[in-house]
Amino acid sequence: MPKVTMPQLGETVAEGTVTKWFKDVGETLDKGEALFEVSTDKVDTEIPAPVGGTLTAILVPAGQTVEVGATLALIDEDPDGAAGTAPATRLGAEDDSGTRADEPRAPRTTRVPGVVDGGAARLSPVVRRLLAERHLEPGDVVGTGPGGRITREDVLAHVTPASTSTADESTTVSPVVRRLLREHGLRLGDVTGTGPGGRVQRRDVEAAAAGRSTESRGDEVVAFSTIRRLTAEHMVRSKATSAHTLMVREVDYENVERARRRYGSSFKEREGYSLTYLPFNAVAAVRALGEFPHLNASVGDDALVVHATVNLGIAVDLDGQGLVVPVVRDAASLSLREMAQRVRTLATGARSKRLTLDDMTHGTFTITNPGPYGTLLTGAIINQPQVAILATDGVSRKPVVVAGPDGEELIAIHSIGLVALTFDHRVIDGAYAARFLARLAEILQTRDWSSEL
Repeated sequence: MPKVTMPQLGETVAEGTVTKWFKDVGETLDKGEALFEVSTDKVDTEIPAPVGGTLTAILVPAGQTVEVGATLALIDEDPDGAAGTAPATRLGAEDDSGTRADEPRAPRTTRVPGVVDGGAARLSPVVRRLLAERHLEPGDVVGTGPGGRITREDVLAHVTPASTSTADESTTVSPVVRRLLREHGLRLGDVTGTGPGGRVQRRDVEAAAAGRSTESRGDEVVAFSTIRRLTAEHMVRSKATSAHTLMVREVDYENVERARRRYGSSFKEREGYSLTYLPFNAVAAVRALGEFPHLNASVGDDALVVHATVNLGIAVDLDGQGLVVPVVRDAASLSLREMAQRVRTLATGARSKRLTLDDMTHGTFTITNPGPYGTLLTGAIINQPQVAILATDGVSRKPVVVAGPDGEELIAIHSIGLVALTFDHRVIDGAYAARFLARLAEILQTRDWSSEL
């Protein structure tokens, strides 16, 4: 009977979270039909059925994280259903012995001799990172995966035990923590420790007490989705890694506005959507990066890797459910119209969760565009391991001083906005960033856009 497994969605992706099943046990499905949705640290995407048939078992419920290659479900290919003599099973159903399929059983655990026999080589990148962050060795953790392999859950369970006996509290927490636990009516097992080795500290107890108070008032506690959790981890890691520096420049968008007024109607009639400021900003940024290539780069091991091709990341908001950055490949080869088409396609694909891993990787420079919401100034966080990110904020009509026909100063109403570059000061100097912004503004203010529309 064919197995449905967690797919390998990229060389560095070691695990995925099943976020939704589109079929239930007993339902028929066609080959290529969307079967389930998976979320990784790279992409959220729908996975098609590898074969047609009847879904006979779901082994991994929605919300569970498993390693790449793990069996998720079973499909019976027999068109007559003869092969499906065994009852269809979903996690949570009872087996012949009256035991529920998801009822906990004593796991077979094997300590992984990570240091003795090189077992660390069998660890996934995610597990290695978790061990390093918590100052653990592989031999410190009991593995419950196939062949005793250490999983992400094993590491988290090691540093944050599900419960702790009262007898242990006197040796693992300080007197202050014990007092706070008593005052708030909490057990040690109710609190997640953030100290060394998962030790519970004062702030952990206070946070747990505040959370309990919030729940008692009827406020909603919203659990992080996989993509929200991964976005949060990525943002914190970026702030801790790069020397974030913000530089801002005002741009007169009147030249862009004239092109939008002249060609906007015909563009919308032809393409089916409006001509916004974003493709203009994207094309101008790509052209400027051609002259300032050190901003189209990433930080390697004690070196700056300057990329030969501009692969432009465009940050896309998923209706408040997280943020993804699909990539416009070889962006320097695109005209304004082609850039608008490509950005539209990627944004639509991101929100419908139909992007592939290729759409989400190998970016070299990123643009985030909060401007449609009327923002004034945005200090964005760099998308690691890149060295810069450009934020394009709101454009509005304002009075400005312009040169008249005879060189005299006149007051005119123009479309004005700010562009903000966050760059990594470890590898980019302020003067270099300033010249890039000046060139970006010059392109927006003087380029003849008509030939590209």
